[in-house]
Amino acid sequence: MREGCFEVMKVFRCVVPVALLAGVVFGTGCETDHPKPAATSLPTQAKAPDIAAPVAQQADPKPKTQPDVNLKPDPAEALIAQAEKQYAAGQANYQADHLEAAKQNFDQAFNTLLSSNLDIRNDERLEREFDKIVEAVHELEMAALKQGDGFSEPRSEPAPIDEANDITFPVDPNIKAKAEAEMKTTKSDLPLVLNDQVAMFINYYSSPRGRATLERAWARSGRYRDMVARIFKEEGVPQDLIYLAQAESGFQPLALSRAGARGMWQFMAASGELYGLQRSWWVDDRQDPEKATRAAARNLKDLYKQFGDWYLAMAAYNSGASTVQHAVERTGYADFWELYRRGVLPQETRNYVPIILAETIMAKNPEQYGLQRVAPDPAPQMEQVTINYPVDLRLVAECVDTSVNYLQELNPSLLRMTTPKDQSFTLNLPAGSREKYENAMTAIPPDMRTWWRYHHVEYGDTLASIAHKYHTSFSSIAEANSLTGDEVKVGSKLIIPVVPGRSNTETASYSRRATHYKVRKGDTLYSIADDFGVSVDKLRNWNHLRGTAVPTGRTLVIYKPVAAASSEEASSDSGSAPVKTSQKGKSASKSSPSPAAAKYHKVKKGETLSSIAESNHTSVAALKRDNPKLAADLRAGEVLIIRK
Repeated sequence: MREGCFEVMKVFRCVVPVALLAGVVFGTGCETDHPKPAATSLPTQAKAPDIAAPVAQQADPKPKTQPDVNLKPDPAEALIAQAEKQYAAGQANYQADHLEAAKQNFDQAFNTLLSSNLDIRNDERLEREFDKIVEAVHELEMAALKQGDGFSEPRSEPAPIDEANDITFPVDPNIKAKAEAEMKTTKSDLPLVLNDQVAMFINYYSSPRGRATLERAWARSGRYRDMVARIFKEEGVPQDLIYLAQAESGFQPLALSRAGARGMWQFMAASGELYGLQRSWWVDDRQDPEKATRAAARNLKDLYKQFGDWYLAMAAYNSGASTVQHAVERTGYADFWELYRRGVLPQETRNYVPIILAETIMAKNPEQYGLQRVAPDPAPQMEQVTINYPVDLRLVAECVDTSVNYLQELNPSLLRMTTPKDQSFTLNLPAGSREKYENAMTAIPPDMRTWWRYHHVEYGDTLASIAHKYHTSFSSIAEANSLTGDEVKVGSKLIIPVVPGRSNTETASYSRRATHYKVRKGDTLYSIADDFGVSVDKLRNWNHLRGTAVPTGRTLVIYKPVAAASSEEASSDSGSAPVKTSQKGKSASKSSPSPAAAKYHKVKKGETLSSIAESNHTSVAALKRDNPKLAADLRAGEVLIIRK
């Protein structure tokens, strides 16, 4: 996306949240010979709205019998037609869940209108077309936000199998000789073969590059080894098939291959569904370690029944049963190595079995390959609770005193920050926290569990300051917690009845007018967000940034919260924090934020309302009038509006 065009667009009209459309690109998956499965269904209300054809595309009810050769084409109509074509392509990609492609189409539609030499503001047709596309794209995002946390992209990690497939390593005679010696005493419930193809990958995993991958996988195996052993025993498949997951994903539940295979066992979407791994807007069971392990065991067992050979079963697991079956029928050989020599299998599948055999041989001889020095990760200690209501993971984390990141690690199948709204879900909690969670949840109405929060009271907190932080009222917090007065106990936990649509980082309105801030040396997105009272995510979205660093000298577009803007300027949005500016904010502002001239004062340690009023040539009464949410005890860091 070209950043400049979007900055111009936002300054001209409003914040266009197209960046979020780069989010959930669901792994539809395509095995080498498997037809492309149907895309994951988006919520019905998140489908792309239709845009009526512009005037330029409507048929003339009275066509001329003879064209007027002297009539010049209307550049505005041509521009509208081009934008409509790009938007229509975005609609098609959006409906097919190709969200990254849809985002690019929508960007092109905006850029087409904004990069022309025509003045949109002075042409009613262009302005109407621009507004129409803005509103349509915004509607897509809002529908997605109502369903979860918008088009946030599911977390993923690169699948190690992709890197191994890309390499070509020589066969080291010394490494091969040592492996042959070890093979004489190696025990396995899979047939093991050591040839040049397997030796090549042993050599690769012995190199610094491959060794790092192998050691990470070996360490992570500790988290799931007991679980995999139990399920494989129950399903009646060889225990050493566990090394298939080690080679495929490195035991990473969020692994995503270039082909779209996902999870610890690298299921494609279609094959996963055949074995009960469901996908929805909310969850992807391919990322559930236990469910995916059960599905993998059953899949491999079925493939073994079909081919009667574990090597062919593994090859079919990689490329699909029909690919291997066709190769067997074509050559007359039901032998993997013969199919390998004849070149009738895809190259990735030809590498696949040797990679797994190489990792199996090395894992079965950890001392020879130095793996005994790598401590395995402990298995996660957790307990489960099955719920039939949606709940935000941030609320869950506050209930059980853990981090959101750890909850996501315990629940890798969740694609959203919220559990499903339309089905039951088994939520994994830290061991020993189930009772704490259930007790805390009884105080939260079921329909508010995606909105309300708990707040740990810290030194200096008052009900007024907490209410200001969460954009709710003093009285609603007091009522929810049966409190009187403004006194709260440090270390206690308060229920925060957040108004639906807002949270501790959300408010209802933004200024339509953009403020421009030139980044100074030492600035980060966090410091700038803190100065202007907006969220880091908003800064990233407005300016199409990644990470926390931002180049010195770059000019950022910032839309102040409504508290820093007049009601005439405000526009509805979501995802900000209460206004909080600094001297940077004052110098950056290029327009008066309200009908009355105003500036902002960041309270310093030791200041009082009287001293601030005196230094700014105003009164304490005026400060209280212009800052109605002012806490009873003034705190350093608060920002006051000062009008003259």
